[in-house]
Amino acid sequence: MSEYPFTAEDLEALRAWDTPTICNALEMVAPHRRGYGFTVRQMVPASTSLPPICGLARTGTIRAAAPSGRAAEVDRAARTGWYEYVADAALPTIVVLQDLDDTPGVGAFWGEVHTAVHKALGAQGCVTNGSIRDLDMIAPGFQLIAGVVNPSHAYVHMVQYGQEVTVHGMACHHDAVVHADRHGAVVIPHDAVRKIPAAIDLGARREKVILDLCASADFSVAKLKEALSRADEIH
Repeated sequence: MSEYPFTAEDLEALRAWDTPTICNALEMVAPHRRGYGFTVRQMVPASTSLPPICGLARTGTIRAAAPSGRAAEVDRAARTGWYEYVADAALPTIVVLQDLDDTPGVGAFWGEVHTAVHKALGAQGCVTNGSIRDLDMIAPGFQLIAGVVNPSHAYVHMVQYGQEVTVHGMACHHDAVVHADRHGAVVIPHDAVRKIPAAIDLGARREKVILDLCASADFSVAKLKEALSRADEIH
């Protein structure tokens, strides 16, 4: 029996919708989450054309503004330990990486090599408040949602992994379900994953009443009020 109340197919299904639509659905199935659980600052997508990503979070922290102060072999062990951690997953993953520097993004962890490595490790992409680079050489299909774009990796090094992190206001723990696209990212509670599609369908049916009226030559404020009432009655 799976340790999760959803399957890889359930997560894949959620990639059919953008992240704002997922947030709309969460307002219905987890209304207490309406004010938190998502990124709250503008982010930079490596690509605006890639589809949404959705997977289990692999969390970590980095710094780049100054050397780690550790021996080279300790830094390498931290990096390879991180790779092993990301690879140890039964379902597709998304990396959520918090840059701890006072000015996040001094050095980029993500570029040509690390996107290729992490794609091979089974990750779909990353959400980070840090920086990214090598925009024309990123592994095909690997999405990066970042704080800034920067040309150097400076002294970037892994600090810790597997703990709770916060990226642009979104708190995220190991194995949380994360959905992300060019708009930002949101954490989906495990027990809400399978409720999302039905909630999206309900929301779409309610919105259609309003959108159809707005496209009609018969639009008026009075009819808009009627349409809003009809939409509220759809269940």
